[in-house]
Amino acid sequence: MKRIGIISDTHGTFDEPLREFLKDVDEIWHAGDIGSLELADRIAAFKPLRAVSGNIDDGITRRVYPLFQSFECEGVRVLMTHIGGYPRHYDPRAVARIQALRPKLFIAGHSHILKVIYDPVYEMLAVNPGAAGERGFHRVRTAIRLKIDGGEMHDMEVGEWPRRQADSTEVSE
Repeated sequence: MKRIGIISDTHGTFDEPLREFLKDVDEIWHAGDIGSLELADRIAAFKPLRAVSGNIDDGITRRVYPLFQSFECEGVRVLMTHIGGYPRHYDPRAVARIQALRPKLFIAGHSHILKVIYDPVYEMLAVNPGAAGERGFHRVRTAIRLKIDGGEMHDMEVGEWPRRQADSTEVSE
């Protein structure tokens, strides 16, 4: 069994509320818009990190973290990207990979809107953890925790925290 934390759109923020929510996970999966390679390194020092780059990530971060990652965790095939969409509204690049890889869990960020939707067409769970950072239009910061065991996902939890400022441009530690 593995406990997984799923985050996206940190935009440079990995602060105490987020660390507290993720303290008991075995791995953190980041669905892009990390903010910097330095932030990715801080997250990876906290917990093992799997990540993809997002549209705001710089060239160095994009060289380290790909646009798509596909892997297996405890018998669950996972596909993760930043701009992926959601059931019936997938990005065309994501559709091609979904059809080829047939993941059981599809993770995308970008929208800053938390969504968890079962897709009966592809028989997979589509997850967008929302935005864990301070930057963007969202009013509430969000992240997800879940357990994966024996090919099954269960015990999903949502963490949410108010933003310090609705229009914050601050980058926090």
